[in-house]
Amino acid sequence: MASEGGGAFLPQEIIRRKRNDEILTSDEISFFIKSLSDNSITEGQVAAWAMAVFFQGLERGETVALTEAMRDSGSVLEWSGMALPGPLLDKHSTGGVGDKVSLLLAPMVAAAGGCVPMISGRGLGHTGGTLDKLDSIPGYDTAPSIEVFRRVVADAGCAIIGQTADLAPADRRLYGIRDVTATVESIPLITASILSKKLAAGLDGLVMDVKFGSGAFAATEAQAEELARSIVEVANGAGLRTTALLSDMNQVLGLSAGNAVEVREAIDFLRGDERQSRLHELTLALTAELLVTGGLAPDVGEGREMARKTLESGAAAERFAAMVAALGGPADLLERPEQVTLAEHELAVLAEQAGVVAALDVRRIGLAIIALGGGRRRAGDAIDHGVGLTRLAGPGDEVGPERPLCLVHARGPAAAEEAAREIRAAVTLGNHAPPGPLVLERIAS
Repeated sequence: MASEGGGAFLPQEIIRRKRNDEILTSDEISFFIKSLSDNSITEGQVAAWAMAVFFQGLERGETVALTEAMRDSGSVLEWSGMALPGPLLDKHSTGGVGDKVSLLLAPMVAAAGGCVPMISGRGLGHTGGTLDKLDSIPGYDTAPSIEVFRRVVADAGCAIIGQTADLAPADRRLYGIRDVTATVESIPLITASILSKKLAAGLDGLVMDVKFGSGAFAATEAQAEELARSIVEVANGAGLRTTALLSDMNQVLGLSAGNAVEVREAIDFLRGDERQSRLHELTLALTAELLVTGGLAPDVGEGREMARKTLESGAAAERFAAMVAALGGPADLLERPEQVTLAEHELAVLAEQAGVVAALDVRRIGLAIIALGGGRRRAGDAIDHGVGLTRLAGPGDEVGPERPLCLVHARGPAAAEEAAREIRAAVTLGNHAPPGPLVLERIAS
């Protein structure tokens, strides 16, 4: 806290006050985030503060102050001098296993007339990260200069990159520390992390995909709704038009989970080779919502039709290819997806007995991918982009000798067998009830 004469703040006092459930001032929060950015406080102090916030929470005003301080820790993109063809729109997911929607939605929105400057993150906890998936594409640059980022958005209509040194640097450091200190599942910290990057991108509209279930950070619908309302209220309060959809994460989204395997599935989806129904439905719903938010569609029904046409015409695939090439990836990736390589050892995981998949422990499946090397145990860990799971069975699927639970892609038989044991343990066979709705609720300000 500051002295009566306006002296310097002490990090340990700010930690103590939040530990004791006191409300921090915007000046205290601004100081702490500035100190985090310039490394004048230690990783231990940041971890202690994050844990205090995890247990005590933040008031809405504190969350707004934290979000703005993290946004202001770096540059805020300006687009006014560029001749963009449409509004600046983006989507963000709170994280799920097999969630490759961003790889599909960005080019679909671009093909429908929007511009998508998507600043994404890496894997957090047991869930995969969009940047880790894109890193499996040879040559793709997830950290271009701001000038290149702006040019690709203008030319291709979309660009998916990571946080550069200029954009919300405080969040980048805090994000890495949260990942390895069990402070991921904090609504104020998630809210500020997401929105600091989105506000720094200079967006006109945002849609949030807030997930709940065994594979999500929010285990229940109530927790997801609380997070969605936090994000929508803080974002709209900061002048960014934002809505949120609550979606089910009690099964893997799509047919694959990992990094390279999900890029390959996204390419299949965009080319029209195979579109798993739940992945298709959620992608259409989020794209339609965003087209309405950006004024490109009059209502969700028309937005869905516009989104569908970008797929059927091949326009979305063309935008994806243009983005990949412009950011250093292969110009012929859609024609030669095998350039995204998979781990060489493949194992079919058979159920211990034939039956119907009744339920999945999706979090356990995500952890199995981390054990294969497809995620991080500690900040800074290298990722093996080629490992993962494909042809995943979901609730309602019959499995047996002719239909495995999934295929494991690993670097050797021992790792594959270990993953197979985890997958079998994550699957419950029995009577399968009809699935509930994929999207449960829409939340707006």
